[in-house]
Amino acid sequence: MNNLEALNFGSKLLKKNKIISYNLDSELLLSNILNLSREQLLINLDKSLNKENYYAYKKLLRRRKENEPIAYILKKKEFWKYCFIVNKNVLIPRPETELIVEQILKMIGFKSSKSILDVGTGSGCIIISILKERSNCNGTAIDISKNALKVAVSNAKMHHLRNKIKFINIDIDKLNHNKYDFILSNPPYISEIDFKRLEKSVLFEPKIALKAGQDGLSEIKKLILKSKSLLKLNGKLVFEIGFKQEDKIKNFLKENGFYINKICKDIFRNARIIISTNLK
Repeated sequence: MNNLEALNFGSKLLKKNKIISYNLDSELLLSNILNLSREQLLINLDKSLNKENYYAYKKLLRRRKENEPIAYILKKKEFWKYCFIVNKNVLIPRPETELIVEQILKMIGFKSSKSILDVGTGSGCIIISILKERSNCNGTAIDISKNALKVAVSNAKMHHLRNKIKFINIDIDKLNHNKYDFILSNPPYISEIDFKRLEKSVLFEPKIALKAGQDGLSEIKKLILKSKSLLKLNGKLVFEIGFKQEDKIKNFLKENGFYINKICKDIFRNARIIISTNLK
């Protein structure tokens, strides 16, 4: 069997199991087994595939056909300009969350020294992406999951930022020291009802990073209330929100002394990121 035959086998198997990205996924999985880039694989389609690699490839295909996310199978995910280690203990970084990085970088000058708190850091992709480009800043990353923090620390080491970020296993409710220039977060914001409607692949991700009570707002409200005491005066709170949550969250921010600076929309024109300023 050669690489082309293996890819055809993989694509047919994934397509049969209703995996939409069947061609791309089969290419990524075989590339991973052969330790080649996808481009290198596609110019070597006539090369023979040995039995050991073929069996390893089939093993990954079995996982993918059961809807396990490709990022967990490959143990990595691209975010912003960088690659991050991911596993089942952390949320898979998504393109819409890059809006947080984009907006923070616009607000911080290249030589500025700002203190940044990342709440529910997960893989650490947000704070690490920012500090890669704003080297004078320092970060604190918190998460209630010890296993998630292990992933974040590994990513910080990989990107040579371990000495720039303090990682703490704590809920924001228990954090009582320091004042920050920026607090940022991709918090859980999925309601109980919406959680039941999620795609099968999303159900592989940690529920603790997704679910947020009956209305999906419990963690965001906690974030807003606690940020009052953790942010400096005129400090910025920047976080991601879910579908149709904009109005309720804006009202809650205003009730608690925040000024709404900006609402950023994703590619589907849904409100996705809120930027606000602590005025009291």
